[in-house]
Amino acid sequence: MSKREPSKAELDREFSELYRTHLRDVYSYAYYRVGNHHDAEDLTEQTFLQAYRHYARARAEANGRPLRPWLIRIAHNLAANLHRDRSRRPQTALDEASPLPSPLDTETLAAERAEVREVLACVVELPQDRRDALVMRFALGMDNREIARALGRSEGATKVLLHRAIRQLERALAARRGETGEPAEGRDANSRDAREGRAEVRTHRDA
Repeated sequence: MSKREPSKAELDREFSELYRTHLRDVYSYAYYRVGNHHDAEDLTEQTFLQAYRHYARARAEANGRPLRPWLIRIAHNLAANLHRDRSRRPQTALDEASPLPSPLDTETLAAERAEVREVLACVVELPQDRRDALVMRFALGMDNREIARALGRSEGATKVLLHRAIRQLERALAARRGETGEPAEGRDANSRDAREGRAEVRTHRDA
C-alpha cells in the first residue's frame, strides 16, 4: 500500500511550524553574512519564500531528516548571490547577532566582551568557507552532518574544514596574544618593567 501524499493544508501547517522553529537561526545566519538588520530581514524572507516553493520536494528527499541545514543552505546561496551582485566583502556582526549574555559583574562582563571582540577580529580574517563552518558550529549549534548538508560537502570534508578553521583561528589568536598568551599591551609593559629593573640594578652596582 502506497503512502498517502500530504494535502496542501497539511504541508502549509508543517511549513508554518518549520518557520517558527528556525526563523531565529536563519535570521542570525543572514545577519552574520550581510551585517545589517534591513538586508538580513530581506534575506530571511527570501529564504523562506524559496523554501516554501520547494518544501514538498525537500520534505520527501529529507526522508525524516531535519530541514534546518536545507534552510541554512538556501540562505547561504542567497547571501553569496547578494555579495556577488554588490561586489563587496561580507561584513561580520556576530557580536550583535549573538544572544544576550547572562547578568555578570561589570569587570567579568568587560573581560568577556574584550575576549569576544578579539576572537571576532580573528574570525573575520578566515576564508569565507571556514568562517561559515565556525558560525554554523558554534553560533547555530549545528553538528557536522548538518553543516555538511548546508555547505554541500561530505561529512569527512566538513570535519577537515572545521579542524583547519579552528587551528587557523587558534594560530591567529596566538599571534595576537604572543607566544606567552599575554596581550601585546601587557607584554610591552612587562618589557619596560624589565628594562627599568635592569637599569636600576646597574645604577646601584656602579654607585
